[in-house]
Amino acid sequence: MRLAFMGSPDFSVPALRALHAAGHEIVMVYCQPPRPAGRGQKETPCPVHRAALDLGLPVRTPARVRRDATEHAAFAALRLDAAIVAAYGLILPREMLEAPRMGCLNIHASLLPRWRGAGPIQAAILAGDAESGITIMQMDEGLDTGPMLLRGSVPIGPRATTPELHDALAAIGGPLVLRALAERPAAVPQPEDGITYAPKLGKEDGRLNWAESAVALDRRVRALNPWPGTYFRHGEDTLRVLEAEPAAGQGAPGTVLDDAALVACGDGALRLLKLQRAGRAAMPAEAFLRGYALAPGDVLG
Repeated sequence: MRLAFMGSPDFSVPALRALHAAGHEIVMVYCQPPRPAGRGQKETPCPVHRAALDLGLPVRTPARVRRDATEHAAFAALRLDAAIVAAYGLILPREMLEAPRMGCLNIHASLLPRWRGAGPIQAAILAGDAESGITIMQMDEGLDTGPMLLRGSVPIGPRATTPELHDALAAIGGPLVLRALAERPAAVPQPEDGITYAPKLGKEDGRLNWAESAVALDRRVRALNPWPGTYFRHGEDTLRVLEAEPAAGQGAPGTVLDDAALVACGDGALRLLKLQRAGRAAMPAEAFLRGYALAPGDVLG
């Protein structure tokens, strides 16, 4: 088929490569514009942009498309059979959604209607879900509200992290969208029951509130690393927690209970396993504590 691919982050790259390897004609790749990155703040293309260049595919990087009639016309001029969208990062207007012959198909990283929105992978781990998956959806003007074409599920293990679930879901998105293009399954409306939303995450979401249970805080650490990261205050320092696990212990929430970074929570205790100070390398807790005093009885912010 004659396709456009619209995506930006690492999650989208396997689907782009799968469509290209299957022989579809990808006449244009759309992705977010290059952004400043690294210490030198050099303009850096996103992962989909780099993958498209590796494959010899043309790339467009408009900063906005919603109210840009020039972009709408350029998209319509591609004469597409379909557009495949995977974490593109821009909202498509009706003029673009309706331009391809088969419309726009979205590779969404949840089992819709659960976890519509920008952060479905993190939301599934935060909630303690037993499974997640990919939904191939016919896009409409709503927020992930379109009818479903295909779904594929993956289990979420008890110690799963966002990077692990991200990679598992990215791996099945390509095969599922290839099936959708080949089989043309009937679109099924999403059920009204079970709708939940996964908002875009910010730095404040990573703050550890010791009044929560150890189980909830463990999920937060596993869900929000590497982005936006989880952290707490100790004196004047902000310490990042990259790994942790629930453990036996009790005390006033936020109190350090031993000399091996066990912290009392609202229910149970959390053992901090990997820590990082600003501007320093991340370290296992044992090594970190050799150079940083986190003493029993300290109360963490």
